[in-house]
Amino acid sequence: MKEKEKIVLVAGTFDILHESHINMLRNARNLGDRLIVMLSTDDFNATKGKKAYQEYDTRKYILEALRYVDLVVPEQSWDDKALYIDMFDVDIFAMGDDWRGEFDFLKEEFPSLKIMYFPRGKTSSSKIKKDLGKIYEEKN
Repeated sequence: MKEKEKIVLVAGTFDILHESHINMLRNARNLGDRLIVMLSTDDFNATKGKKAYQEYDTRKYILEALRYVDLVVPEQSWDDKALYIDMFDVDIFAMGDDWRGEFDFLKEEFPSLKIMYFPRGKTSSSKIKKDLGKIYEEKN
């Protein structure tokens, strides 16, 4: 009998993909056989008060080109996490550690789900955008 594939799900905006994103995706992929990325849509980001520099289709295109990523699906609401965990029979759900504890409630609905929070790393999209803004202001 064939052993069940271990499915890992990560969620995020992944705006201006950088080294810390790649490290998270690589580490998440190494935990299982398949990595699914739940990518926040532009409309969902707006409900969170976030604005991505790159639009959804661009961010999706870039993620799909990465060897660590097997599938990219849209995250259109907070409820999509439970939807995709159920739909894909996810074993591990991972987020950046700035969300630590925020999704532990998912274990109530999915008791066998392992939830992991990865360190953010030294780079963030917010910092990149802020630094680019400063460079632009200095030149003008």
